[in-house]
Amino acid sequence: MISMTDTAITKVKELMALQDREDSGLRIYVAGGGCSGLRYGMALDENPADDDDILQFDGLKVFIDPMSAPYLEGAQVDYVETMMGAGFKVDNPNAVSTCGCGSSFQTEESPAPSGESCH
Repeated sequence: MISMTDTAITKVKELMALQDREDSGLRIYVAGGGCSGLRYGMALDENPADDDDILQFDGLKVFIDPMSAPYLEGAQVDYVETMMGAGFKVDNPNAVSTCGCGSSFQTEESPAPSGESCH
């Protein structure tokens, strides 16, 4: 379904340790909004839903809900550090257009954006 780089896995585990939430998993999801129609989201979550896909990456649990799964198929999550800042980056082969902010995208099947601008 998705893949995660070693750097991303390490960073998530560091964040979990800093927040004393080692028993959590990482929820990755897609929601409506953003300047390209859809946006990525990530959050620590202790309780996967019954219908979540639960993936394991070097001991890190990743939860993906059934509505987000088709949009994330084949995506790779990375953590990058540049002079402009650091953060998680999703390389998604399903995206036909993305926003300059890097956190929103559009697929062939997703609705056209409603004139929102990048933040």
